[in-house]
Amino acid sequence: MSRTSSATNGYSPSSPTLVAQVTKVPSSVFNAVGVTSNVVPVTPSQALKGQSLLTGASSTGAQLPEVLYIGAEYCPFCAAQRWATIVALSRFGTLKGLGNTESSVLAGEAYPGTPTFTFLKTTYTSKYLVLKTVEELNNVFNTALNNYSPLQKPTSAELAIFKKYDTSKFIHGITAAQNGSIPFLTFGNKFLISGASYTPATLAGLTRSAIAAGLSDPSSPVTAAIVASANYQTAALCTLTKNQPSTVCTSAGVKAAKKVMGLK
Repeated sequence: MSRTSSATNGYSPSSPTLVAQVTKVPSSVFNAVGVTSNVVPVTPSQALKGQSLLTGASSTGAQLPEVLYIGAEYCPFCAAQRWATIVALSRFGTLKGLGNTESSVLAGEAYPGTPTFTFLKTTYTSKYLVLKTVEELNNVFNTALNNYSPLQKPTSAELAIFKKYDTSKFIHGITAAQNGSIPFLTFGNKFLISGASYTPATLAGLTRSAIAAGLSDPSSPVTAAIVASANYQTAALCTLTKNQPSTVCTSAGVKAAKKVMGLK
């Protein structure tokens, strides 16, 4: 899904080489990593119980399980999370329109300049899932607004989901003061992510190109963090797609994630 933006943001499309590296991670890497990240902890997607499946209309009009992402370009936690989410979603469909960006470099911001991608102009084609993304703010501080400049707004329905689920009532381990943290991801309202699955510090001092090129090396600590998170997200998504495609959902790396998450 694409939506209009209220700021041009100096959008910079990602190169075909970069896109291929992040969206076509070899299956051998997923299986070699599994959920093993020895350098930094990686948090699984959190299962929800008793919630109705969130669906959305695909480009062909089919109602499919919906993945909703809400974040912002200035946010370093969004920056880290996008790597793993892009890797995971690419196992079920095709992302187009990825752009290059980095988190804010404003003095005082955590993990400044974390290299990443933006979903600002992204579309997703899949026969299994629908993806909706919202990049609320850019990464350039606007002194007149005393904030980052606005980019996209969630719909009223998306905002209602965000306000309901991105809270301490549903997200384990956060306080009420952390309600509304970004990035926020819901996988069909069956699994949630609030905040990054691994620390953005993992990416410190690296270029976007170096991170992407390293995704073919399962021995890389950075790759391990990204791919372990992607395997957890894949396991969650496989529950929505009824374990399709089977080559993905029955792979060794996803089986390892399912075991940790208590999924079948």
